[in-house]
Amino acid sequence: MIELHRNTAEHLTWAAVQVGALGAVAATTGLGPAGWGAGIGCAIVTPVLLRRAMRRHDRTSLGPADRITLVRAALTAVIAALVVDGAGPAIIVTLGVLALISDFLDGRLARRTGTVSAFGARLDMEVDAFLLLVLSAHVAVAFGVWVLSIGLMRYLFVSASWVLPRLRGELPPSFARKTVAAVQGIVLVAASSEIVPHAGVLVFCSMLALVWSFGRDVLWLSRSRT
Repeated sequence: MIELHRNTAEHLTWAAVQVGALGAVAATTGLGPAGWGAGIGCAIVTPVLLRRAMRRHDRTSLGPADRITLVRAALTAVIAALVVDGAGPAIIVTLGVLALISDFLDGRLARRTGTVSAFGARLDMEVDAFLLLVLSAHVAVAFGVWVLSIGLMRYLFVSASWVLPRLRGELPPSFARKTVAAVQGIVLVAASSEIVPHAGVLVFCSMLALVWSFGRDVLWLSRSRT
C-alpha cells in the first residue's frame, strides 16, 4: 500500500512537471488555448499509461533511466503543444534537440547502472514513437501529409499486429533498426529548423529507410512463424 501511494505521488509529480513546463513556455514564447489543451491532455494521459505499464510489467518503482525517459515525455508534451499552437521553429528545434539528447542518455544510464529492463525499453520506445509522430506532424505542414507516415508507421505496425498474430513475435536486437530509428528524429528536427538545404529530400530518404526497416522486421516475423 505504501508503495502504491509512493508511485501515485511520483506519477502526479511528473504530470505537474509537464504542466509546469507548459507554463514556462507560455510565459516566455506564449501558448494559445489549443496548445494548452494538447499539453494538458498529454499531462493527463501520461501518468495513466505509465501506471498501466508498470502494472503490466510488475514494476513497483521507476529506475534512473526511466526518469530521464519521462523527462523526454515532458519535452514531447511541450513540443506537441507548440506544434498544435503553430509555434515557430526555434523553440521546437531547441526542445527537439534536448529530447534527442535525453534519448541518448537514458540508454547509457540504464546500462551503466545495470537497470536495463523490458519495461524501460518499452517506455523508451513508446515515448520515441510519440515524439516522431509530433515532429512528423510539424514537418508535414511544410512538405506534405506524406511525412506523417514516419510518425504513424509504428502505430500502423502495432494495429496490424492485432489482426495478424505473427507480428506479435519478439524481434532480435538489430543495430540497423536502432540506427534507422535514431535517424528519423535527427532528420525531423533538422527539417524543423527550416534552414537545412534539401530538407524535403532528406526526410523522404529517411522515410524510405524506415519503410525498409519495418518491411525487414515484418518479413522476419513472417518467416519465423512459418
